[in-house]
Amino acid sequence: MASTSLEGIQFVAGEDGERSTTRANKAICSAALARVDPRAAQAAREEANWRKRYPRHLRALTEAGIARPEHALAIASSGLAAAWEQVEFIRDGAAHTLAEAMRRPRPDALFHVELCGQGPPAIEPWSLPYRGRRLQGEELLAQVARWEGAGIIEPSHARALRRVSAHPEWFDLSDRTLVLLGAGSEAGPLAALTRWRANIVAVDLPDRARWERIAELVTRGNARLIAPVRQPVAPDAPLTQWAELAGADLLTQTPEIAAWLRSLDTPLDIAALAYLDGERHLRVSLAMDAIIATVSAARPETTLMYMATPADVFAVDEALARATMRNAADARPFGPLATGVLRGLSGGRLLQPHVRGLLDGGNGKRYGIVDGIFVEQGPNYALAKRLQQWRAITARAAGQRVAINVTPSTMTRSVIKNPALKAGYDGADLFGIEIFEPETTSALMAALWVHDLRCDDCAADPAYPLAHPLELLTEGANHGGLWRCGFLPRTALPLAALVGYARGKLRRH
Repeated sequence: MASTSLEGIQFVAGEDGERSTTRANKAICSAALARVDPRAAQAAREEANWRKRYPRHLRALTEAGIARPEHALAIASSGLAAAWEQVEFIRDGAAHTLAEAMRRPRPDALFHVELCGQGPPAIEPWSLPYRGRRLQGEELLAQVARWEGAGIIEPSHARALRRVSAHPEWFDLSDRTLVLLGAGSEAGPLAALTRWRANIVAVDLPDRARWERIAELVTRGNARLIAPVRQPVAPDAPLTQWAELAGADLLTQTPEIAAWLRSLDTPLDIAALAYLDGERHLRVSLAMDAIIATVSAARPETTLMYMATPADVFAVDEALARATMRNAADARPFGPLATGVLRGLSGGRLLQPHVRGLLDGGNGKRYGIVDGIFVEQGPNYALAKRLQQWRAITARAAGQRVAINVTPSTMTRSVIKNPALKAGYDGADLFGIEIFEPETTSALMAALWVHDLRCDDCAADPAYPLAHPLELLTEGANHGGLWRCGFLPRTALPLAALVGYARGKLRRH
């Protein structure tokens, strides 16, 4: 959700006048580490090749956070504060700090319009679109069991899906107001929510075609849509009168969106869903964070929702870490001889072991580190997702309900347009990794959100005991098998890509 002019949230310019994302990345990571690991902080600050070596510094953040539960919270709070300091908000040619801008929204910038669904009033039972079929009931649960048995999803994810399946009454969301920042997100939960009587507050860019698609989904279902518009609109105005007026830009109207959400005067469940390419994704993540922080400060009952990526660095429990180490010992995707030859010919760069050991968590438990980062996704994407982790664990520590679930690698448009990444996904099954279609991911994450809103015996509930704040990030994970892959994923991706390229050529011929 970006602007083409130099307005809204921008990185602070350095002495050379350049708004460098590399400098911002290094400053944020260094500041996050400074209180708990000064040596790692210095290494991040002095890194000469951030674009290629950023994964080691993201790993350092996780390692330092594992050492003690209080370290994880210190890193998160320091990192968020530093991130806010690395951007400024530009309006009418004047620069303001992000905190200052959030306190000074333009008055009467956004109004709202409502649209009620015209579909059947009954709550549609949860179902799962999967490989051309729609699974329900026992068939759906059987697929969940197959995923769990194959290590595609974690047992906690399977338990959540079984629990939500056993409580169809949870899907009546007429008592919830769910805010979708980036409502049109390809793998987001919008489609499912329109069939569960939800009150949906949709925030997305001004674009007539986009809003017509959103309105069509809502009209076919039984939900209520609340959308921002730039001018007052009659309550019963038809779509043709407001589609051109609908929408708001997260990057340039950040203060106004936060003020508009507060004006709705009802408890909110806010989902941070917006995605943009490159450095804009880091900026839009900061925009969503500013909105979330501002609304949460005014209304502590606000709940949060994030869709985390498995292509990141996580602290996992000892059982998962040991399983991944066993998989490394047993894995021979090309046969034992070829696997060894490939590793040797690459000078050890290919097919490196994934989990190398266990770390003491300072709480009587030990954790392993899974590292799903693909360098091709870039440091801005990685840091944007880390900001969401930081907000999730600090908000929960402050008493907010937070749903953050690892979302499987998904064949979205952003993946398809990256030939190397698409080829790697096409060949990922060679290493026991399943890539999901957007509609499957959407249905799964919508169900997990319902679970985390309704269940009092889960990590999302701040009263539920966790031995370590980082456990919030891995509970309920669907990583598609990435975390249990015996090989460090980015050292296997080149081989998966070769297989994917070959399969693509065969299909074309």
